[in-house]
Amino acid sequence: MTTVARVVLDSPLPQLDRLFDYRVPAELEDDCVPGVRVKVPLRTGARMSDAYVVEVVSEGDWPGELSQVEQVVSPVPVLAPEVWTLARAVADRAAGVASDVLRLAVPPRQVRAEKAWLARDPGWSPPAVDAPPVTGYAEGVLEALVADHGRAAVAAVPHPVALTPAPGSGAAGAAGPVVDTAAAGSVDDTAAVWVPGWAATIAQAAARAVATEQSAVVAVPDFRDVTDLERALLAVLPAERVVRFDAKQTNGARAKALLQARSHAVVAIGNRTAMYAPATDLGLIAVWDDGDASFVEPRAPYVHTRDVALVRAAQSGAALLFVSHARSTDVQRLVELQWLDDVTPYRVPTPKVIPTVQQSGAEGFAAQARIPSTAWRAAREASQHGPVLVQVASPGFGTGLVCAECGERAHCRICGGPLGQQHRGATPQCRFCGALAVGFRCPTCGNGTVKPVGQGAQRTADELGRAFPGTRIVVADGSRPLDEVPARPSVVVATRGAEPDVPGGYACVLLLDGERMLAREGLRVQEDVLRFWTGAAAKGAPGAEVYLVGIGGKLATAMALWRLDGPAHDELVDRRALHFPPAVRVATLTGTDEAVTAAVEALGDATVGDVLGPVPVPDDPTPGTVRAIVRFPYAHGAEVAATLKAEVIRRSSTRRVLPGGNRRRAAPTLRVRLDDAEPFTEV
Repeated sequence: MTTVARVVLDSPLPQLDRLFDYRVPAELEDDCVPGVRVKVPLRTGARMSDAYVVEVVSEGDWPGELSQVEQVVSPVPVLAPEVWTLARAVADRAAGVASDVLRLAVPPRQVRAEKAWLARDPGWSPPAVDAPPVTGYAEGVLEALVADHGRAAVAAVPHPVALTPAPGSGAAGAAGPVVDTAAAGSVDDTAAVWVPGWAATIAQAAARAVATEQSAVVAVPDFRDVTDLERALLAVLPAERVVRFDAKQTNGARAKALLQARSHAVVAIGNRTAMYAPATDLGLIAVWDDGDASFVEPRAPYVHTRDVALVRAAQSGAALLFVSHARSTDVQRLVELQWLDDVTPYRVPTPKVIPTVQQSGAEGFAAQARIPSTAWRAAREASQHGPVLVQVASPGFGTGLVCAECGERAHCRICGGPLGQQHRGATPQCRFCGALAVGFRCPTCGNGTVKPVGQGAQRTADELGRAFPGTRIVVADGSRPLDEVPARPSVVVATRGAEPDVPGGYACVLLLDGERMLAREGLRVQEDVLRFWTGAAAKGAPGAEVYLVGIGGKLATAMALWRLDGPAHDELVDRRALHFPPAVRVATLTGTDEAVTAAVEALGDATVGDVLGPVPVPDDPTPGTVRAIVRFPYAHGAEVAATLKAEVIRRSSTRRVLPGGNRRRAAPTLRVRLDDAEPFTEV
């Protein structure tokens, strides 16, 4: 009887995005099992392709003669069955290619990691876990959701939490039971591990899953969040139960993590790729701050991590938690559809947010200052006994440069981008191409001097340094990342999203430049700004004052009351009226006018709500490129994705090799991207 291996080719060509049957020779039958890497011939056999074995059957579907598997690259199965099922579903949902998803899920082969995995003791098992309760919420609510594989939108605990490492946990100096507290100083600081409230919630929920020998997968936006979550997990779990899938890891570390996750129940943590981690028995899927732009995959098929989590939860039946301070409109839609339950903390003190606009009557003209006098006095007093956080909108010295003589905006002579300065007296530099503007001359008046406008993080730090003599000033931004600062008197000036942690929390928080943040045009500006504000406010110690400067109206009221579901609901109502995502799904079609028009016609009127465009794309390197935006209901998503993928395959299979001896193929005439928010955003 012939043994047939069905494989998926490691190829980005859409016309090859299906399973191929190959005959398995007798000498390879023992090693050719589902999940292993193999090499198989294409067409006449003159060309070999890498592939993964998806399944092995006794008979194939092809009635003719089959080519045979050329080589089993490694006997170690690296593609788990549930990961292949997830990759196939994700690719189909986004009209993409499964091999593009597998490149995110499976790292390149690492021989050393595979040898170590093969040499492991098969009888070894990690220590048992005694899971603590999930604190901060009504008794048993989140525990029941995890146990019953429920789905919820969870509002995070808005203050740092102290976890005392449990015996046998991965944290150093483990001693005593796991506790949490809402007040700094109520636990032994020498043993406590201070983590953000959201990290403690996810860690305790994941420990509940691991205690029943089920795995958990947790995705967070960036490396700071990975570090915070890992510290929280190591306080409640043994180190053998925590596996990182981090973008900063080497391929060897990623390969080792993948094989470890396939061996026993673990908590797999990381950024976007963590959602594709294998799991022996998946019990929990959690996503922290799903509205963060870092969750948008920049490579094909451009699937958001939130959508991957939804697909995997539907396939596995695992519990699903979306944890955040300020809810995204996508999660709000699922809550209003009652697909997600709404879970909020139980009697946890919320940040004391003070909108300074509401104090304008007492402030007078001082209310127009960048830092009103009440906020200034509170920051000065708090800086005497603890750290103060000042959140600003932009890095660098100023937001831009203008001619000191005529006030004309200074632009780069090479690309036309805006010029800026990293610090006072620095040579002006283009913010787009990075070119130094040595010997700058204003094209309007010929003057050679410039002056900064606006206030970035560095200029704010310089001014606060003069106003707070003797106080340590710390700057944290993209070029100077900080994970944590000590809990001693200081002023920390940080750009949005770069705020470092402080054990016990900040003594005072100032949120500046709110009007500038909201002035940017885009579909998700309000969501993003609320996330930035709440993320910074949640780093304050219990009872610390948080000053929201220059912002009034509904957003200020929502912040002051810490009722952050209201803005998400209002925003979703507006999106429904305007037929914008996430009220509807969208597909962006980019290519030649003929290809885009043909794709729209192939969709027909039955599945499409309306079409915007086609319009020219001025920034595209290919002349004559146009773009159309197709809006359609969620119910027609599978049909739209299948139709568009068929059009992509038809266009790709008819491309020819470029003339003149160049073996490269011509650029694709049609590119498809589903659920793309970029056309609705203006930076």
